Amino acid sequence: MSFGERDEQVLGQEIDDLRKTRHAVILAHLYQRPSVQRVADIVGDSLELSRKAAETHAEVIVFCGVRFMAETASVLNPQKMVLLPEPSAGCAMAEMATAEQVRARRRELPEETAVVSYVNSTAEVKAESDICCTSANAVQVVRSLPQQHVLLVPDRNLGSYVAEQVDKDVILWDGHCYVHDPNISPEAVRELRRLHPHAAVMVHPECDVAVRRMADFVGSTSQMLDYAARPGKRAFIVGTEEALLHPLQEQNPHKQFFATGSVCSSMRLTTLSSIRRVLDRMANVVRVPAEIRERAAAAVNAMLAV
Repeated sequence: MSFGERDEQVLGQEIDDLRKTRHAVILAHLYQRPSVQRVADIVGDSLELSRKAAETHAEVIVFCGVRFMAETASVLNPQKMVLLPEPSAGCAMAEMATAEQVRARRRELPEETAVVSYVNSTAEVKAESDICCTSANAVQVVRSLPQQHVLLVPDRNLGSYVAEQVDKDVILWDGHCYVHDPNISPEAVRELRRLHPHAAVMVHPECDVAVRRMADFVGSTSQMLDYAARPGKRAFIVGTEEALLHPLQEQNPHKQFFATGSVCSSMRLTTLSSIRRVLDRMANVVRVPAEIRERAAAAVNAMLAV
């Protein structure tokens, strides 16, 4: 056993002891580093973690992700303590839309326009929305709305992907995730295809339309896991944050996965040490003010009901 493995084992045991003492549950996004995914009680995409956050009976939620995810857990669990191991773990895309900007844009649009906020947004933006969505359910959410005009905030690429799937006027916001656009480019996918001509290409809908058109499959992280598990294809080019290769390889040990090499620096901030520290000190509590929380909860719960 290497020093690194021994350290991980010791920290893992300490985290487990503190988890029991604090009556805590550890949630981790699929983009977290593998060592963090291994100590989590639940690993999933934004939709799954939103559902699990709403269902948990734990007194403390440790959210291994970025701030908007911890905010969503707090919105759904106002009576519980939500801890973010790394308080500086933000999301550049979420910061591309403010509540004031959404209110201003809404005033410019037809009165019957619905505002749909991607869960990759702040609690304040969710509070200005009629309903939330994730990359896994965005098409389903937009189809469920009675309105013909829909403003989707903040990711332009998810918005354009939804617009391709629905018979509605989807109005795009000029935001994007740098991990998927521009870091995953047509040139990068083309080069991987040259090296691995028999591999299927699967990409996230946050990728630019040019990348999506090169793909055999477009879907959320959980949908990619399902796609890779199907019989048939044995090799895959993965167009999303490269940490997804960990669960892909674990669940499909006899298949091959090739990453585009794109990394979210904020997701990588969380370590075993920061999880242990936040549980030990009960620090970095994420709370959403009641007035914002109630309106944001209405939008999130509307999504969960779809």
